[in-house]
Amino acid sequence: MDGYDEGSGGGSAGPSGSGGPPGAAGQPGATGPVEPAPSRGSAAPSGPTGPRASAGPSGPSEPPSGPSEPPSGPSKPLSGPSEPPSGPSEPPSGPSEPPPEPSEPPSGSPRPGIAGLKLGHQIVAACALALIAVVAGVHIGMLFFHVAPSNTLTKRHGDVVDEWIYPEFEQNWKLFAPNPLQQNVAVQARAELRTAGGGVRTTDWYDLSAQDGATIDGSLLPSHTRQNELRRAWDFYVGSHDAQNRPVGLRGRLSERYVRRIAYLRLEREGPGGAGDEIARVQVRSRTTSVRPPKWSEEKVATKPVYRLVPWWSVTPDDLPLADAEGAAR
Repeated sequence: MDGYDEGSGGGSAGPSGSGGPPGAAGQPGATGPVEPAPSRGSAAPSGPTGPRASAGPSGPSEPPSGPSEPPSGPSKPLSGPSEPPSGPSEPPSGPSEPPPEPSEPPSGSPRPGIAGLKLGHQIVAACALALIAVVAGVHIGMLFFHVAPSNTLTKRHGDVVDEWIYPEFEQNWKLFAPNPLQQNVAVQARAELRTAGGGVRTTDWYDLSAQDGATIDGSLLPSHTRQNELRRAWDFYVGSHDAQNRPVGLRGRLSERYVRRIAYLRLEREGPGGAGDEIARVQVRSRTTSVRPPKWSEEKVATKPVYRLVPWWSVTPDDLPLADAEGAAR
């Protein structure tokens, strides 16, 4: 660099011929081209490496410090793009897991339902289910023929239907009949007592239906016995006896014992006699009154009550409660 500068300073005057002799560059009077000399003279003491060292760090040192920041800048984008690969890596992890539905249960886990039982137990369960289905079908069929109008099948096999239905599954369709029941039926009973002195005394009539109604009225949870026992017993009696109170078949005799025992227990609970008096016989009657039609109806009904009186029934040891029956037998 020093030689190139010196030659350029002196040689330019020589070839052109206007600068004078080559030695004029070294004279003190040559002020034009001599100005850069002091810079060379000042840099000369530092040796040939002086100008390079001073020019390198002082001038160009700032640009390298500038470009040094972009590498630190691009380093952030490098950290940015590294994240997208972490994102797409998740979807492959999802499909790699098998769905729970197709997965088969372990071989050792128990199977639900009948399939989890042993072969012998499966056969027993299948037979039990088949038997239940058959019984349910027969029961539904019997109920259908019981409530259906009279037909050829019920005329021939009515006894079979009645034996299946009575007394547990009897159906009462009076509420849904074309002509619903429009009467109030009250069952009343009285007793014939044997007094302690050997005499006989008859009590007044006790309205058993009115007692049940008073017990039910205002009760949030009325007793099923109070609601249905007496009513169903009387319906049972009326349905198995003719107009002269003669029993029809075995059900007629059964209904008599049923009503007699209910009447005896209710009268015994009332305590109609004094000390030492015993109930020897009971008698039951029904009091039927028609329900008055509404004011807007033109229907005319009789308001006079109709009574149905049942003959006297003697009380037997079988009609007594268990404790009293054991005492009478002794």
